[in-house]
Amino acid sequence: MLGIHDFGLFVIAGLLLNITPGPDLMYIVGRSAAQGVKAGAAAALGIGAGCFVHIAAAALGLSAILAASATAFAIVKMIGAAYLVYVGISLLWSLRARVGQSAQADRTAPPTPLRSIFTQGFLTNVLNPKVALFFLAFVPQFIDVHAPAKMLAFLLLGLVFNTNGTLWNLFVAWFAARTIGGLKSTRLAAWLNGCVGALFVYLGIKLALARHA
Repeated sequence: MLGIHDFGLFVIAGLLLNITPGPDLMYIVGRSAAQGVKAGAAAALGIGAGCFVHIAAAALGLSAILAASATAFAIVKMIGAAYLVYVGISLLWSLRARVGQSAQADRTAPPTPLRSIFTQGFLTNVLNPKVALFFLAFVPQFIDVHAPAKMLAFLLLGLVFNTNGTLWNLFVAWFAARTIGGLKSTRLAAWLNGCVGALFVYLGIKLALARHA
């Protein structure tokens, strides 16, 4: 089928990669704990939308340019790093606001709009050049070198990978909202959001300092 081989292995490997904890998963858990399943789902869908951008770019060869050009990689890397730090600081600021209101238990910080959560998830994923390089390195391993329609094969495999990943992320959003969010502790949810914020600041700095192999 379109020169795709070892499809079952691809699905299994993709699922294992999808369930591996990372910044995307932590962002979803933090949003779900703080604002419930709708916020977690918005984060998951935003991340999934970002993955589609990387899949399309890799299929069109843009990721190959990114991989080959140190300058292009550096520019995207710094933009992505700056945005990760921005999101992290935003989450930490949210923690500060919630802790500052702890003396008045009935008050909570205004919830972040679902559109903003979706956009943050989308940009966090799109502006990470390592995601682009991941698709460029992983997906072609399952496409025959003599396939007549390599681009279509790449897009199909990318669609399968991202669909499975989004379904998993939606489950994580539901599970986190039911377990952590179900504790009805705004303080706990706020501190978890703060931990995610600190993680994003760390990842942003780490991405900025990463070398282009």
